[in-house]
Amino acid sequence: MSHSVQMTDIHLSYPTESGNVAVLSSASLNVPPGETLAITGPSGSGKTSLLLLLSGLQRPDRGEILVGNQRLGEMDADTLADWRSEHLGIVFQSFHLLPGLTALGNVSLPLEIAGQSDARERAVAMLEAVGLTHRLQHYPGQLSGGEQQRVAIARALVHQPSLLLGDEPTGNLDHKTGEKVLSLLFDLHQESRSTLVLVTHDERVAERCQHRVRMEGGCLYEI
Repeated sequence: MSHSVQMTDIHLSYPTESGNVAVLSSASLNVPPGETLAITGPSGSGKTSLLLLLSGLQRPDRGEILVGNQRLGEMDADTLADWRSEHLGIVFQSFHLLPGLTALGNVSLPLEIAGQSDARERAVAMLEAVGLTHRLQHYPGQLSGGEQQRVAIARALVHQPSLLLGDEPTGNLDHKTGEKVLSLLFDLHQESRSTLVLVTHDERVAERCQHRVRMEGGCLYEI
């Protein structure tokens, strides 16, 4: 099941030596369940901070974030961690795979942490879905960049999250590999019916999303 995403009057600032710097100011956002959103904007405009807010890894100074029927501001750290493990998948620009675990180990780990008895079987099925059946026992250092990103996507989707966040998921890949990974990500999103929010500089990515917003000057603008 997918979740809607609502942000209302969000304010966020970071302290610096010369005072607080505003990252978001009166930012609001609404993504219907199961739909796709691209967040674009210049470097340093706060796009990654927005994803951190949606994941509950960052708290706003003011405002409300609602994912489905969950108000993230009302959840403590432990409750948020449990919520993320059940409902959230994140795909980073840097793959963030654990080097000491095989592809299978990286993908099965979230399920094992959640106490799922069928963790291995589900991980194998997810790696098969991303075309890596022949790489199950390979470590990240033995995989190409595109293969590592496919493992990262499999890990993000293996627990069937209702909300999938991507932070420049093709940013470290060459054009050809990026296109393949992008198609895979959108295909799997369609199958899982998750809500997908992507931060990107890439027009190819943004054009494939149903909705687009631009971040600039701490504000969000619909395109």
